[in-house]
Amino acid sequence: MKITALHGQKHHGSTWNTTQLLLDLLISEDDECNEFFVNDIPNCIGCYTCIMKDEEKCPHRSLTKPIIQAIEQSDIIIIETPNYCMGMTGQLKTFFDHMAYRWMSHRPLDEMKNKVAIAVSTTAGAGAGVASKQIAKQLFWWGIPKVYRLNVAVAASKWDDVKPKIKFKIEQKAMKIAKKTKKNYERVCRGLRQKFIFKMMGGMQKSGFGTPKDAAYWKEHGWI
Repeated sequence: MKITALHGQKHHGSTWNTTQLLLDLLISEDDECNEFFVNDIPNCIGCYTCIMKDEEKCPHRSLTKPIIQAIEQSDIIIIETPNYCMGMTGQLKTFFDHMAYRWMSHRPLDEMKNKVAIAVSTTAGAGAGVASKQIAKQLFWWGIPKVYRLNVAVAASKWDDVKPKIKFKIEQKAMKIAKKTKKNYERVCRGLRQKFIFKMMGGMQKSGFGTPKDAAYWKEHGWI
């Protein structure tokens, strides 16, 4: 089993520690895990190069490619972010902006339909659910059929200050999600909503409403 964990911030706080708990529950001796941080990726400049021409020509491709390749080769993807102002970190959103070409409306990777993902977020007060939902929405549009969400209000600004009762609650939630993930990661399939959107995107490409690059990709894969 291959796992990729993508961290939305280098700060080793409650969200990072929660993700480590989850990884400890998921990883065995035979598993492979890659971890990345998104902090050093520059802002997407909106040049449309990845969509109109070729993702390899993105000016930031040298930084994003190793992460993207690991994600595409993984069975399980974990993406985490602390709650910043009722949402994901700006650094993580920057990475998602660089993945626009992989949306179902452009050039989705077919293997995404076989993956399971987990969106993780914590907060001192409110907003962790909002942040994990934002991650899940991005992953849905990548074509990933099953996204679990682990979001917790820790009532503390530092992991060391989180009460044992809350840490126990986090461990229990992580254990349940890890168990479901191990059970289902080879059995997932797209639901009706995702299938409908994929078919609708195919109709758009067939009608010429996409880019020539996208249309050629869909034809190459036999989807239109």
